[in-house]
Parts: sequence; structure tokens; C-alpha cells
Amino acid sequence: MSQSLARVILHTVFSTKNRVPMINPEIEKQLFGYMGQTCNNHKCPVILINGTSNHVHILCGMSRTITIADLIEDIKTGSSRWIKTVTTGLSKFSWQNGYGVFSVDWKATQSVRTYIASQKEHHKSLSFEDEYRKLLRDSDIPYDEKYVWD
Repeated sequence: MSQSLARVILHTVFSTKNRVPMINPEIEKQLFGYMGQTCNNHKCPVILINGTSNHVHILCGMSRTITIADLIEDIKTGSSRWIKTVTTGLSKFSWQNGYGVFSVDWKATQSVRTYIASQKEHHKSLSFEDEYRKLLRDSDIPYDEKYVWD
């Protein structure tokens, strides 16, 4: 085979440090745009980025030339540096240490997109912690509560 082809879709979720609500509506679109540009720079085409004041969901394709860990590290490190320069009120901004990443079947991409697009409505009745636990359970990912919320 002379060509390597792949279609891998990822749903990535991570929160602000200690789930502190620091992503305000005034910077949200710029932040998501910055994160999207980071994905696109790594040839990981963004499908949708959305979230609430304390966490972010990223739905994107995955390039064959970067690892998941390197992509997420670049997104988190770059956006954390960027957000601190945008407003003085966020000089102590940081993301949680970890993240959740879930594979998405190509045929399910639209339903995950719809789910991510409705985050603000969704979180009127469900906490991030409960949402994240459900994502882990639905993906059959074993976890220990004492290590999840760092």
C-alpha cells in the first residue's frame, strides 16, 4: 500500500483547575478560536469546540502525525498562556492536569456535535463532574475518584 489513510475522530474534555468558573462569555469565542487554530495547525481539523465557564469539549479529527498527548498538551499549554495575556483578571488561569479523550464513530459525529453544541443548556441541570463520570462510564473507562479531579 503506497498511501496511509485514516479517519479518527476524538471527543476531548478537560476542565479549569479545580473546576473554577474562569471562562467568561467575553473571551469564550476567542479562546475556542485559539484552541481550534492549534488543532488545525497540527492537521487535526476542528469539528466543534464548546463548553461552559469551567470546562471545554473539543471534537476534532486526529492527524496521523501527532500523538493525542502532544496535541492536548499544545492546546492546553498554548491556550493557558494566551488567556493570561488577554485579561489581567485571568493571570492565575490554569487547566486541570488531566483530560478525557473518547473515540467517536464517524457515523456518530453529528450526535456528538449536537451534544457539545448544547453544553450551556445541558449544564443547567447537570454538573461537570457528573457529566464527566457519565462519559467515563459510557465508554467503560475504569477510574478512581481520588485521581480524577486533580
